[in-house]
Amino acid sequence: MLGLSDTVTQAEQRWPGQVQGWLDRRKPVCELRCSAFAALPKVSKWLVRELDYRLAGVIADELDDDWEVRYLFYLERQEGWTHVIVRPSIDVKCLPSITPEVHAADWHEREVEDLFGITFEGHPLLGNFVLHNDLWQEAVAPMRRAFDPHAPFAERRPDAESQLRRIVEGPGAFALPVGPVFSGATEPVQFLLETVGEDVIRAFPRLFYKFRGIEKIAEGKSVDDCLLLAERFAATTAFAHAWAFCQAVESISRARVPARARVLRIFLAELERFRHHVGVIHEICESTGLSVATSQAAIMEEDLLRICGELTGHRYLFGLAVPGGLSRDIENSDCLRAIEGAQSILQRVKDLDEMLRYSSSFLDRIEGVGIISPERSREFGLVGPIARASGFGDDLRKTQPYEGYEAVSFEVPTESEGDGFARLRVLFAECAQSVGIMAQVSALMEAGPVATDVQPRGGVALGWVEAPRGAAFHWLRLGEDGLVKRLRLITPSFVNWHGFHLAAENFAFQDFPIILATFGLSVSENDR
Repeated sequence: MLGLSDTVTQAEQRWPGQVQGWLDRRKPVCELRCSAFAALPKVSKWLVRELDYRLAGVIADELDDDWEVRYLFYLERQEGWTHVIVRPSIDVKCLPSITPEVHAADWHEREVEDLFGITFEGHPLLGNFVLHNDLWQEAVAPMRRAFDPHAPFAERRPDAESQLRRIVEGPGAFALPVGPVFSGATEPVQFLLETVGEDVIRAFPRLFYKFRGIEKIAEGKSVDDCLLLAERFAATTAFAHAWAFCQAVESISRARVPARARVLRIFLAELERFRHHVGVIHEICESTGLSVATSQAAIMEEDLLRICGELTGHRYLFGLAVPGGLSRDIENSDCLRAIEGAQSILQRVKDLDEMLRYSSSFLDRIEGVGIISPERSREFGLVGPIARASGFGDDLRKTQPYEGYEAVSFEVPTESEGDGFARLRVLFAECAQSVGIMAQVSALMEAGPVATDVQPRGGVALGWVEAPRGAAFHWLRLGEDGLVKRLRLITPSFVNWHGFHLAAENFAFQDFPIILATFGLSVSENDR
């Protein structure tokens, strides 16, 4: 596998005069600037197919006189990042699409097109994505600097004839819309299920009904104000996203987080992962109609929420991560008491796992259902437990370690079948893994401060975490006044919603809610 300096050298040799490389001597990061836009798809294909890079996401930014469109790639098996960058003039509105070569870029480019108005030549399907054509007019581009988010639209000209694209045609073919309005606390998302019989031939998820424009709201705000946005746009994974945001601020400010805070951050992140996974297990049991198992899982989730509340003051760990460390210290004795409680709950989780493995009615509903092959998982760039259930063991805590995870010993659980049962087994394994990491890092908690002063200054940086649902990235650009100029949130749910249809298609209608539950997806984390 090439080192980053070799990546720069080979890229410049392969595309002389079209690609210029730069290597960061302080961090494992290099940049490949494509002065010839036509080289962009070729460079991206080379990184992914020959050098085993993964696409993390696409970041568009409107600067003073030009655009910056940055494609983030990271290595699968060792530490290292490559940023592929194009800087077209601000009057350029079209770039070549990399989606035909790197399919994981599909939704990322569609989002940029909707929010910034940049089109991607060669992309198979643009428009009617974040901004629904039947709700928004075309060419709004709300992320442009000239767009005033506080001013109401003088005119709204949605396309009254807008229709979702149908794929399945023929005698007996019909489309069944599900949502976007549901009972209870279910968030708004619409599924268009197409079929000619009992099996779903095409499943099209339509999201962004609750698009909140968080990245636009962040512009001009202080770091503290944006921390609240980053922490609370997806409450069930609040600590993970707050941590990623804080990493970006700390990287720009070159702040060194105290050792005790680094250990406590790991401890809290694993407690959040454990609680999150038990919540997904609860939803899976509910989707299969097992009332006793559903009740047991719900009680365990509530017990974990109470542990979080007693330990930190908030059931979802709000208000803890701050730039420079943590907002408050947590006593070692309290951490040990939390571990004891988590270990007791873990034993009950293991008992539930054992019962489910020997429940034939449960296995009939989940085993061999919702299969995603390793090849398709890689093609769509799936992350987190969903990818690991399809044999893809990528985990940022291992491949791109951060904040002390390089000193933590653990194995990444993977399964190969790629079905709902494999995803469930990964969740159970990661529950045990998280409690083990909590116990492991508790021995590293030395006395000392939990925060250092951070003075925001101008610069750009990327923060990342392996959130409970998978890889999460926060890209931050601060002005010289310390205010936020650009916040970009790349979430695991956004990535995994893109590949959800792979599991839902070619299975029966009655399997659909079970497959959906095994994905553990969040609408809030997607509709940011």
